[in-house]
Amino acid sequence: MLARTDILRYLGLNTQGDLGPWTFYTGRRGQLVFFIKSPPLEPPSQLQTSRRNAFRLNGYLWRRLSPQHQRDWETAAKRAHLMINGHNLFTFWNLTKDHAAIRTVERLSRMKLIPLQFPT
Repeated sequence: MLARTDILRYLGLNTQGDLGPWTFYTGRRGQLVFFIKSPPLEPPSQLQTSRRNAFRLNGYLWRRLSPQHQRDWETAAKRAHLMINGHNLFTFWNLTKDHAAIRTVERLSRMKLIPLQFPT
């Protein structure tokens, strides 16, 4: 189903994603496309579940960082001229454990990011 998004944009509403039983996105011609979400045909696989849990844990760890450590990750991403924010940089490091990449970011940003001690 198609609808114009001008009114929604005027009201400041972003027209993409899921809302209740509906999925919304903006089509190529600027029209709002929406349809009823279809339920998954199969339960999530073991790999999907483990990946989702890894992202969930990463979000928990990010929230447990002190505001200063969060700002350090944000500042390092900016100083290294990365096209991602500090939260995404932290997620990358936490999910890949690519120490060489983070050491490079530390060198470029002249900041120390790891190792971090998480509060208990």
